[in-house]
Amino acid sequence: MVSVNVIRRQRVGPRSLFEEFFVPHGYEREVAGLGSGFAIAPGGYVLTNAHVVQGATEIVVAAIDGADYAAQLVGSDELSDLALLKADVDLAVPEFGDSDKLVTGEPAIAIGNPFGYLLSNVEPTVTAGVISGVGRHILPSAFAGGGGGQTIYADMIQTDASINPGNSGGPLVNAVGHVIGVNSAIFSRTGGSEGLGFAIPINRALRIAEQLRTEGQVRRPWVGLDVGPAESDRAGRRRGATIVRVAPDSPADRAELQSGTALVAVQGRRVKSPLDWEAELFNVSPGETLSVTVQDERGRQREVMLRVEDLPSVRATRVEVLEGLELITLTPAIQAERGLRNSAGALIVNVSDQVTSVTGLRRGDLILAINRRGVESADDVADLLDYLAGRGGVRVYYERDGVIWSTSFRITR
Repeated sequence: MVSVNVIRRQRVGPRSLFEEFFVPHGYEREVAGLGSGFAIAPGGYVLTNAHVVQGATEIVVAAIDGADYAAQLVGSDELSDLALLKADVDLAVPEFGDSDKLVTGEPAIAIGNPFGYLLSNVEPTVTAGVISGVGRHILPSAFAGGGGGQTIYADMIQTDASINPGNSGGPLVNAVGHVIGVNSAIFSRTGGSEGLGFAIPINRALRIAEQLRTEGQVRRPWVGLDVGPAESDRAGRRRGATIVRVAPDSPADRAELQSGTALVAVQGRRVKSPLDWEAELFNVSPGETLSVTVQDERGRQREVMLRVEDLPSVRATRVEVLEGLELITLTPAIQAERGLRNSAGALIVNVSDQVTSVTGLRRGDLILAINRRGVESADDVADLLDYLAGRGGVRVYYERDGVIWSTSFRITR
């Protein structure tokens, strides 16, 4: 087990009339963050939570003996809240259990560095409890200290072993010391432990870590289905699952699945809510096959085998402009994947910090027009920006979070 110490740069807005006058745009300051982690492979590979290292400009891992080692971010996946680091030290790798065989009530031990900034010693803290439940699906808004944002907390391990801020990314182990999960989040009204802690199953974590190690990113599975609840009861609980959208030219479309069809089972497991669907997607990779059982309005069921593909936006040809801005042409499949309102334009899939600071554009923005001229493809954007370089101001119209915005800048040759 190691402590993961990070430094982030945080923008602070004016806090008084004096600061508003002299520093109207605020200023940046360095803030420290803390989490936990553990080695998963020889060579200094350390697994932790994505929210522990998000936005970090410097990462240092502290071993049990107190020695500090610089670490680099190999890859991070916000959706699963996992990140892989490589430290300049060879750490001992623990043994791993099988998180698919956990039983409610068996012993569980959480290891980490809770509130480590209050302690002068670096030895990890151990708390004991039991596995309170498995296969838990929870909304991110319920958590304190979790990833939030785009993170999906599906098929989690629940434990009453105390987990506090600073434990994030540490191992959850069983009675014989085998790692069975990655401590990730807590449900809390106060920010402290209330006996409701959650960990990412180690089987899933190791599979994602291997993709981060070998490819630097996670290949997200896609079959072209958006799933929503079939109904909600008076308490707000969502029950069942229904197909709400089928992406054009997707595996689901080719299997003739339609919106409004009830989703009964995935991989032979009953689907009780949309998060059951999300949980199963964590367990498949592009190139594999997904079994889906659906039911029509007459109650007739049929099983469909879907070939899992990479996300359309990953497969699309990329065009680089402005030396740091990567674009792809929007297609109906990509529009469905990203939930975009507009059906034509160029989607930003990667952008450097320098380009963002100059243009204000971010990854995920959909460029619709430049100087009031509509664009239909990434090549249109490249041609227009090349033509406008050195010719005056450029105004770009784009979609972000369903709203149309614009930004102006100049391009110098």
